[in-house]
Amino acid sequence: MHRARGGAPVTEPITRPGKIIAIHLSYASRADQRGRRPAAPSYFFKPASSVGVSGGTVERPAGTELLAFEGEIALVIGTTARHVSLADAWDHVGAVTASNDLGLYDLRANDKGSNVRSKGGDGYTPLGPELIDARTVDPAALRVRTWVNGELRQDDTTAGLIFPLAQLVADLSQHFTLEPGDVILTGTPAGSSVIVPGDVVEVEVDAPDAPGAPSSGRLVTTVTQGEVPFDGDLGSLPAVDDLQRTEAWGSREEAGLPPEEDTPTLTPELRAQLLEAPTAGLSAQLRKRGHHSCFIDGVAANLPGTKIVGTAKTLRFVPFREDLFRSHGGGYNAQKRAFDAVAEGEVIVIEARGDATTGTLGDILALRAQNRGAAGVVTDGGVRDFDAVAEIGLPVFSQGAHPSVLGRKHVPWDVDVTISCGGATVQPGDIIVGDGDGVIVIPPALAAEVAADAIAQEVEDAWIAEQVAAGHPVDGLFPLNAEWRARYEQATGAGKDQR
Repeated sequence: MHRARGGAPVTEPITRPGKIIAIHLSYASRADQRGRRPAAPSYFFKPASSVGVSGGTVERPAGTELLAFEGEIALVIGTTARHVSLADAWDHVGAVTASNDLGLYDLRANDKGSNVRSKGGDGYTPLGPELIDARTVDPAALRVRTWVNGELRQDDTTAGLIFPLAQLVADLSQHFTLEPGDVILTGTPAGSSVIVPGDVVEVEVDAPDAPGAPSSGRLVTTVTQGEVPFDGDLGSLPAVDDLQRTEAWGSREEAGLPPEEDTPTLTPELRAQLLEAPTAGLSAQLRKRGHHSCFIDGVAANLPGTKIVGTAKTLRFVPFREDLFRSHGGGYNAQKRAFDAVAEGEVIVIEARGDATTGTLGDILALRAQNRGAAGVVTDGGVRDFDAVAEIGLPVFSQGAHPSVLGRKHVPWDVDVTISCGGATVQPGDIIVGDGDGVIVIPPALAAEVAADAIAQEVEDAWIAEQVAAGHPVDGLFPLNAEWRARYEQATGAGKDQR
């Protein structure tokens, strides 16, 4: 049980905090729902003007559809905190109460994680109604529950947090001073979803095992419909897609979207076909379908004669900049995350802007990818420890060897995003095929028909080669004219299924 220590309780209503800091993702249940678990907490600010009170309203702006509730535990700082230790951090919390970290997913993509507009609307941070003295409760035994129109939608405890509450206080205090009255929103568990005008949301935080079972009471917010649309001449307009709908509602099913295809795009049968078909034949079939930019140019295999087939897991490097490398280059950066998370049969595809004058992976990361079952790596940059990587046996297509470290030219920036590699656009899940002729990118929807037609073309080309070897001229034979086509079908039985 947490031992009550110093600190100053907060008793006055919260009306205008100096700062409101919110965490992006903190509950295991929410992380599992989203399919991603952060290695460290990350935050965003909300304006003080977003504070609301119990019994108030929140407006869903005109022209939007994805206003979502997020029941959360709010911490109110009681005494100034700067560079406090994890052991002492809770002493600086004065009170605990309920909050609703409302967000408008229609604007979420436009803010790129800052949530300035999607989370900053007037009334988007209602707090209260009562304050719980932080000295009287165990921060590991708090509960948060949310009801919508009387139906319980969220029910979780701080035992389910990825990052303990005290860690958030200590972490933030090493970056800036937390002052009395500042509010920290500590994240929402699974169950957050979309609300519409007329809905009534209630959030309660309590400590059911503490003496007297202190509670914040129910924080009540009613949704209303706004009448004033956003002006596109002033800034970006609301926009939604299936990803935002899924994340706002909590699942594709709740959003009314059809379920994603459970069958993997790259089945064992399709993989076998793609291994059999040469990239030259596959690229010819793509060209017939109007795809002329499927080549990852300038790369060659570190293991002669190797062939790779797999789905793309993407990694993006941006040009080196000192401050960005300090913030993104160290620790558990995007490069390490990509190699730690690559799945069996995936190909890590790296955007290095065609710069061969620095390494984009080395032997340690190659070993990690091999242990994870990766099908290979494709990078339009260089490779460190080139011979050692080859000895490991991981197929790597690159611009060749270079001894320099990553920070010479690159900052590891992001994973699982659309990238450019060797002049080709690559999206996560695209199918990558590489052999002695090079590497190509196949849109998943075309892979099966492209593979089948490429193999059929290989059979036809082999028969044509036999005729040329027998002394026939290529004119009319390559490609087959009507006469030679008939002879080919008679000799091989090809075309019978079409008749």
